[in-house]
Amino acid sequence: WHGEMAATRKTTPGFAIVEKYAVLVGGCSTHRMTLSQMVMLKDNHVWSVGSIPDAVKKARRAAGFSSKIEVECRDLDEAIQAATAGAEVVMLDNYEPEDLKVDAAKLKEQFPHVLIEASGGITETTAPGYFSPHVDVLSMGKLTQGYGALDFSLKIQR
Repeated sequence: WHGEMAATRKTTPGFAIVEKYAVLVGGCSTHRMTLSQMVMLKDNHVWSVGSIPDAVKKARRAAGFSSKIEVECRDLDEAIQAATAGAEVVMLDNYEPEDLKVDAAKLKEQFPHVLIEASGGITETTAPGYFSPHVDVLSMGKLTQGYGALDFSLKIQR
């Protein structure tokens, strides 16, 4: 598989830099180190302005030409709207693996320059089912959430 694994943007408050560093050391990518590194349009952003094309247009005007814009999409129609509007990254969110592969292939055929990210419910166990030549990034919240903690003590034995 040609793509990369990435942590989602969600981190423990106060520990973001540590968790993101751990992700990098572990061989994966961070989604964004800070919110300023990329514009991410979620459903609330789209709903507040009325449509995906309008949200992308407003985001581009606010962020300028040098920032990437990613749009979270629930289906192929939304993904096509996002890519047509100029989003550089399209997140196919909460897809079943086989549906993802079909829609990612259709999207890449029409927009080969757009990065396709799969996200939502992907785990270490289910990740291989999402591998596709048309998916560039798999993002998993588990890389920065829900990990086990090491329990150790610094007490000196008497």
